[in-house]
Amino acid sequence: MADFTAADVGKLRELTGAGLMECKRALVEANGNFDAAVDLLRTKGVAAATKKSTRQAKEGVIAQCILPGAKTGVLAEIDCETDFVARNDTFRAFYDDLTRRLAFGATLESLEAERVAAVARIGENIQIPRFVRYEVAGNGIAAAYIHTGAKVGVLVEVGAGKEATVGTEEFKQLVRDITLQIAAGNPAVISREQVPAATVAKEKEIAAEQVKNKPPQAIAKIVEGKLEKFYQGVCLWDQGFVKRNSEVSIKEHVGSIAKQLGDEIVIRRFARFQVGESPAA
Repeated sequence: MADFTAADVGKLRELTGAGLMECKRALVEANGNFDAAVDLLRTKGVAAATKKSTRQAKEGVIAQCILPGAKTGVLAEIDCETDFVARNDTFRAFYDDLTRRLAFGATLESLEAERVAAVARIGENIQIPRFVRYEVAGNGIAAAYIHTGAKVGVLVEVGAGKEATVGTEEFKQLVRDITLQIAAGNPAVISREQVPAATVAKEKEIAAEQVKNKPPQAIAKIVEGKLEKFYQGVCLWDQGFVKRNSEVSIKEHVGSIAKQLGDEIVIRRFARFQVGESPAA
């Protein structure tokens, strides 16, 4: 008879995430050899994960991790099959650990064994279609916001000219406001200069076609107005600040805080993820 204790079963369960009976059977099959039992369970887990990988993972969460000091941040989409699992504490523990390890520099390839183990433990297909990791250079911070329900999340890097600025409450509040703005406004780029020329040309073409029967001078003004509205939709700088009922633009609000602090503040980059919008999801 295999020689192992209840403590061995418990330890094996903690290490692999498998059920108690599965752990007991693995130890019996491995004649009490703990390492062999781990290998058996992982082999079975891989088989289970492979079988479940054909099932669609359309639910899930957007998760984040900002390391102490706010110089490194991660935003990731972790998908599963049902919203029930997306709200499950075991699933949450998995993605909290995943984003933390990604923040410390792990890759999805290096975490594949953990994903497979989570599939076996939770019983649903789990996929990580995308993540982004920011490391802040110079004066600035990385910040994240996860909207209620964890279906939308934002990661942003905001920089300043002076180191002292970064520590002020005004700067920190501004950064929080920027993450909320990105979540609500869903901009595509920061400024107009980042909009591809082909996209601008296409918008002009569409606008002109809509009013082609009007006089040329009127067409030019209408096209210009429609292009302004387009920029206000896709460019973060041009969007109306939602916390001020869009009375001022984000560019104006950032400029106002920068003037108050006597510094230059710049939004360097951002990412906004929504569950299910990734082509790989």
